[in-house]
Amino acid sequence: MRRRQQWTVQSWGGSVMEFRVTREVLADAVAWTARSLPPRPSVPVLAGILLEVDGSQLSVSGFDYEVSARAEVDVQASESGRTLVPGRLLAEITRALPPHPVDVRAEGPRLSITCGNARFSLPTLPAEDYPSLPSMPSSAGVVDSDVFAEAVGQVAVAAGRDDTLPMLTGVRLEIDDDRVTLAATDRYRLAVREFAWRPETPGLSAAVLVPARTLADAARTLTSGPEIVVSLSSGGSGEGILGLSGKDRQTTTRLLDAEFVKYRAIMPTDSSANATLPVVQFTDAAKRVALVAERGTPLRCEFTPGQVTLRAGGSDDEGQAEERCDVEFDGDPLTIGFNPTFLLDGLAAVHTSRARMDFTSPLKPAVLSGVEDPAAADADGARASADRPGSYRYLIMPVRLPG
Repeated sequence: MRRRQQWTVQSWGGSVMEFRVTREVLADAVAWTARSLPPRPSVPVLAGILLEVDGSQLSVSGFDYEVSARAEVDVQASESGRTLVPGRLLAEITRALPPHPVDVRAEGPRLSITCGNARFSLPTLPAEDYPSLPSMPSSAGVVDSDVFAEAVGQVAVAAGRDDTLPMLTGVRLEIDDDRVTLAATDRYRLAVREFAWRPETPGLSAAVLVPARTLADAARTLTSGPEIVVSLSSGGSGEGILGLSGKDRQTTTRLLDAEFVKYRAIMPTDSSANATLPVVQFTDAAKRVALVAERGTPLRCEFTPGQVTLRAGGSDDEGQAEERCDVEFDGDPLTIGFNPTFLLDGLAAVHTSRARMDFTSPLKPAVLSGVEDPAAADADGARASADRPGSYRYLIMPVRLPG
């Protein structure tokens, strides 16, 4: 701690920063920025949040060389300046403050926070060692924030978690004029979603690979405004950056320098059988039956005209479960097995009351997609086709059944 204070004194000398801000506004901005902080920073300053006051505006920023986050807040400032403070501690403190205006003052090696009868004093970090945040790339286009958040959430669920295979931990973002396609896969399932957007330049074409976790978090938390501006830059190998900005917030992430799989070749173009499922009823039944499925064992689905029978377990020393669910089925009777978690993830992502599963054979991938409610289609007939439920497809690999 003594060394940290020495660094800060050398960094700041006699500079002062002072402002007053609404507690809820400050807590929200700090919490949002803190989400991007690395859990195990490579150097101590990367655990910090940078507070910068310029005129009547406060910028709350974080950066770890891969992801940056910046929120802007209106304040009543007495002194402009900048200081770097421990980020997660600041987030915990601002979240716990009483509902009163917050007075913040930074001078030398300390930052003081006063709110009602509560007062905190924090050590600062050496701001001169903090890296400069990357500039926001040029705008590529604009998309409705709710459409973007839904699309990213539907696709990111299929991305891999193994960092040794970076090409599988990303979401492929493809731009083709006024349409955007997102795709992600972990080799056991593949999710693809298309939607309409408004490109900055007609005829724009691009394809990049974005870290899935970063993209999902940003899309989910940039919904306070009606639109999200998508920005792109590309440099040398591994130097590309994606920027996302909404109301008073912006984030950037370095793109993955990896080759994504040829996913369009994986998606079946025809089927020999299909089933239309009531999503809620089928999901509830699958969850109940899966309770007895040991780790790594499949959920057995036996499709016949008018119904599907779900089974799990089987041996005498295991639990067993069976449940029937009414479905619309077209084709010869089919028995197929799925990883229960992967199947339930897909059902949760379709966001429609009914879903369709297309099959080719018990040992080949099945494709899950949403079925549009005719009443909703009539009420919203002008909606772009790229935003309809059929624009989401979730391919799931079957599991070979025993015996």
